[in-house]
Amino acid sequence: MSSFYLSNAYQPPPAPEVLLLKQAWSLLGNLSPQVFMRDYWHKQPLLVRGAIPAFGQAKALGQALDSPLSAKTLLSMACSSNCEARLVQSKPWRLTEFGNTPLRRKDLPSLDQPNWTLLIQGVEAHHSAAANILSWFRFIPDARLDDLMVSLAGKGGGVGPHFDSYDVFLVQMCGRRKWSISSQSDLKLRADLPLKILQNFKAQQEWVLEPGDLLYLPPHTAHDGVALDAGCQTWSVGFRAPSYRELLQEGLWRLAESLEDIPALGAFYADPQQSATAHPEKLPQELIKQLTKQLKSLDLNDINQFLLGISAHLSEPKPSAFFMRPARPLSYAEFIRRLCTTPLRPHPLSRLICHQRQVFCNGENMTQTATPLTQGLWQALAAKQIIAPLTKEAKNYLLHRPNSGHLSNSIYSAYAAGWLIFERFD
Repeated sequence: MSSFYLSNAYQPPPAPEVLLLKQAWSLLGNLSPQVFMRDYWHKQPLLVRGAIPAFGQAKALGQALDSPLSAKTLLSMACSSNCEARLVQSKPWRLTEFGNTPLRRKDLPSLDQPNWTLLIQGVEAHHSAAANILSWFRFIPDARLDDLMVSLAGKGGGVGPHFDSYDVFLVQMCGRRKWSISSQSDLKLRADLPLKILQNFKAQQEWVLEPGDLLYLPPHTAHDGVALDAGCQTWSVGFRAPSYRELLQEGLWRLAESLEDIPALGAFYADPQQSATAHPEKLPQELIKQLTKQLKSLDLNDINQFLLGISAHLSEPKPSAFFMRPARPLSYAEFIRRLCTTPLRPHPLSRLICHQRQVFCNGENMTQTATPLTQGLWQALAAKQIIAPLTKEAKNYLLHRPNSGHLSNSIYSAYAAGWLIFERFD
């Protein structure tokens, strides 16, 4: 083993561009992603000792790896104005959420104080180590992947016995945490607390996780994690679980917006066949007849009519997401030339979702009328999270025909908006 790792912070590598879904992964306890998804995903918990082998290898040599993020770094991150953070304290239970008002360091307990937990959401947007670890889980669709949350705790810290409505991977990065889980059906919550804590938690299994260990829990698995050491860090990879109501509402709403693009629907209702009526209060049958005809023409039974809108919705960034435009944006020509030497990646807060050949980024269809070349670049971004340096032919095409197609420069527009970046930031 290289001495680079010894007495150093662990440096997680990004996932390879092509994931080997049929091969065994140490991250999944020597299961392949295909076997894990078949036998465990959404079905049963999985404990993996040594999911990150580097921690065990260092320990065997009498050394210890630190977390990629020090406690000092996390505390500073929590105090920044563009970070979501919550402080949970027990004995008694208290929850402090920090919204638009930045957290102050003096508001936080010291590491040697017991019974507190600091929860920091979306850490992948603030440090490449978290973004790299999040990339390990792209064997699960991006439409489901949410973010990476770091829990920094004093001894005895936790959020109480609870359950989540989504899948979660819990990766131990520093110190030890005792986990108790239960498959109980009684999920009633205590009404007297500011946290969603179970009334009657009854542990069925218990483990102590050490750095490098991982615990996967499917939705509605009751669990309770308690830090055994000061400065305990657990990194949680969480997933989105929208309701069918939310998905269909978004699909219908965006479908309604798309009706603006159908000229025939701009015609005004006319009823030259309307006869005299003795019941003026009733909705006219002629109106019903014509609307029925128009609805049939829309072919609303075709799921694809909804999936474009749903894809746009699932690509929406979090409401708290903030994108900073480049301080000195490159000109279009400079941008294309830079693409010939430097890879371009999505900003960690950007979300990309594909449906058929359309690519949505942060709620916008970036390829609807794009040239085939631009469409292919967006598809590479969505699939591999990177645009590799352009070929000479692609550069010449983009430089000499920058306006061919309404969205042919949509990649440049996304860069100018801060949605795409040339280098990850730490």
